Amino acid sequence: MRELTQDKFYQVIEEYQACCINYCLLRDDKPYMGVESHRRAVKVAIDKISSEMSQPWEEDISKAVAREIEAEDWLRIPDNPSKQIFDGVTHYHCEYEDEKIPYWYAFLEPPHGTEPVVRDGIEIRNAYDFEDFRYVNHVLFPNGTDRLIVYEWSTDWSEFFESGHEWWGAACWSIYDSSLDRYVVVMVSATD
Repeated sequence: MRELTQDKFYQVIEEYQACCINYCLLRDDKPYMGVESHRRAVKVAIDKISSEMSQPWEEDISKAVAREIEAEDWLRIPDNPSKQIFDGVTHYHCEYEDEKIPYWYAFLEPPHGTEPVVRDGIEIRNAYDFEDFRYVNHVLFPNGTDRLIVYEWSTDWSEFFESGHEWWGAACWSIYDSSLDRYVVVMVSATD
């Protein structure tokens, strides 16, 4: 399994400097084998993050528990999320269980806030919003969601997730996009 380091997505996500989500795009030379292929992708992603941060973690991927979820559920934005506006910036509130932070919330509400969205040197918005979330995911999954297979993983198998368990939240998802024959691993763990 190898990382797709030249994928356009990595350029797009760099525009979101405050984003605390770790993304890893991968291709496997082996045929798709369901959850075991996803497990290999998650292992490659956690090793990549560990290497980039020069932080070896205690981990045991064999202890990770996965459950398949619908792509639409994973990407769903609540109809009327609870929000407040402070100093002209919208902040969303979200109740979640078991320290598993929803993907949309992890993107829009990193623990230290977001930054202005700037494109071509022009500030478009003073903070990330749902338009940015949709844009990032459109670049990530350009052929839509019909051919995505998504697994949500437990976060008790690696020390990487411990900081998120302290306060803000942690999550791990692996997505196989059969239309592009690639894996996307999304990991979140942060605290104040």
